[in-house]
Amino acid sequence: MNKFYGTGVAMVTPFQADGQIDYEGLENLIEHLIDGGVQYLVSLGTTGESATLNADERKQVWAFTVKVVNKRVPLVAGIGGNNTHEVVEQIKDFDTNGYDAILSSSPHYNKPTQEGIYQHYKAIAQVAPLPVILYNVPSRTGSTIAAETTVRLARDFKNIIGIKEASGNFDLFNQLMRDKPEEFLVISGDDPVTLPMMALGAVGVISVIGNALPKQLSAMVQLLLKNDFKAAQKVHFSLIEFTRLMFVEGNPAGAKSALKYLGVCGDNVRLPLVPVSSNTATSIKQETQKFA
Repeated sequence: MNKFYGTGVAMVTPFQADGQIDYEGLENLIEHLIDGGVQYLVSLGTTGESATLNADERKQVWAFTVKVVNKRVPLVAGIGGNNTHEVVEQIKDFDTNGYDAILSSSPHYNKPTQEGIYQHYKAIAQVAPLPVILYNVPSRTGSTIAAETTVRLARDFKNIIGIKEASGNFDLFNQLMRDKPEEFLVISGDDPVTLPMMALGAVGVISVIGNALPKQLSAMVQLLLKNDFKAAQKVHFSLIEFTRLMFVEGNPAGAKSALKYLGVCGDNVRLPLVPVSSNTATSIKQETQKFA
């Protein structure tokens, strides 16, 4: 699945001041990212505030995204949750037209055992009409997909093609890279550790900071794919402070603040999220200016 090598971006969902979806802003964002040279886009992952969109809104965003992208880059849809039956029904109902894969986060809040996580993804794999990318993000879900569980899923289900790995646990990364099937994709899900993860064999990143700085991030990832780590380090170091600011008051508020400064879309978010503070917004503006 070479289409998922390189830089993917977990797109924000722009909102108007009244909370409605800002489709003009979404179109601007898509063009900004494609012009920035990213390899693929993820619609309605965690960064897209999918938890605050209803079923009709999700369908509308997915359809609009397909129309604007118009097959220029691959597309991934985020479909996850902690009710396995509901996730399975969402996947059955999903219009796959224009999409290349499904990204599905591990169940949050329930804190399932490893066998529960395995059975959850087994149920998804058995109905999924597209390849599935697992998503391990313990800071949000409250549980970890162990390396052994990921490897088991990769071996048992050919349509589970990879994992977005955002645990920050290098013991887990080491074990996963050692034991996984050769063709199984490990993708960084955490911007600050993309470089060291790719040094271990990850094939790229599904990024948050790429919303604002697609050109810079794509350049670094392409250098890493060419094993030019010395040149990539320079880009990595230049992005450290920007990356820190993107998450200091939560995701995607930081990314939306940078996008507002860049004139791509507004910084509105839906409750329970709120925009970044004025001090952080000033810092983000100052740091973003360095890349403008």
